[in-house]
Amino acid sequence: MLFQFGLRSSLLLIFFTHLLVYAFLFWKRGIQQERLSDKLLGTFLFLSALFIFPWMSGFAGWYDTQPYREVLFYTPFIHALFFGPLLYLYLKSLTNAHYRLQMRDWLHFLPGALYILWALLVVVTDKLIVGHYYLMNGDTDPDFDNWYNWAWSASLMVYLVLSIRYYRQYVIFSWFEFSFADAASFKWLRNFLYAFAVLTILLLSEHILGLFMELFYVKSWYYFFAFAIIIYYVAISAYAAKPIIKLNFEPALLLSYQEPLLLDTPVAVVEDQSWMEEWKAKIEELMDIQKVYLEPELTLTELARKAGTNASLLSKVINKTYGLNFSDYVNRYRVNEVIRLLEQPAYQNFTLLAVAYDAGFNSKSTFNRAFKKVTGVIPKDYQKH
Repeated sequence: MLFQFGLRSSLLLIFFTHLLVYAFLFWKRGIQQERLSDKLLGTFLFLSALFIFPWMSGFAGWYDTQPYREVLFYTPFIHALFFGPLLYLYLKSLTNAHYRLQMRDWLHFLPGALYILWALLVVVTDKLIVGHYYLMNGDTDPDFDNWYNWAWSASLMVYLVLSIRYYRQYVIFSWFEFSFADAASFKWLRNFLYAFAVLTILLLSEHILGLFMELFYVKSWYYFFAFAIIIYYVAISAYAAKPIIKLNFEPALLLSYQEPLLLDTPVAVVEDQSWMEEWKAKIEELMDIQKVYLEPELTLTELARKAGTNASLLSKVINKTYGLNFSDYVNRYRVNEVIRLLEQPAYQNFTLLAVAYDAGFNSKSTFNRAFKKVTGVIPKDYQKH
């Protein structure tokens, strides 16, 4: 098989191969563990590998040689209209373990499906009916037609805006709902979304410049190379990330936590806030006596269930009476537990991280941030003094 190994073709070949491997791994894990997010990301990675294939094979000499040229022309490799919907739905399924695709969700994939149908129509018409180039001009690859480049670039930008907005809502919600908000924030996903948005903006800028001047196709290779690096980053990060099965985010929940007034509570009661004392006592019993904070993945919903109320009310009580969100409130107890354990002879030979895990923390980053916020110093400095 023809393949001219050069710097540009070889670099993309490395990423192409690795993305296919990761796509298979995500599909396999998604099927075995019934995780929709893994199935969606596996599909995204597979299409990403196809996305860089024409540029990899182009610099390997395929566009200059038959029958490779014909295969590249008639096979649709650029399925970028699927990128935005896959990312957006992946984010939804990642932040909500109970999320399942609804009928309306499939409509997001309609533009990409129509492009596949068009590509199939071109093949059938040119190869089976007419017998020569008819719907295709035979000079340029339809995957790189200007109208199509504009269409998928604009689609991707719109979905990235929606995804970033959704992610920011989720981060706010996580501080209300999770005692492990740092670990649940998926900072690698945040980095990916912003980097991908910048890359897409640069691509749109290139499209605009192309309206006024002729751009050499070689320069576009750098976009595909940067694209491959960013996608490879998210593949590694997502596969290594610890699964969190208690995620249950929906935008409507955030609105209920942020409501200034409880609909089922009389206005007079809200104004004097005396009704909160009863719930405050119940919370402190759960924390001080039952020590529920030792549960690493404790959520506000679980604490509310134990207290016999709803998460919205409990969030308001914690915020008003302690001036803290749920995550900071629980982690303050955990920090105090770490300090208590460090003074015990039985823990003298334990590492700081081991003590933190025994106190209810489930990640090093959450522990370090919470400890410094409560004590004003990092854990190592506190231990020394």
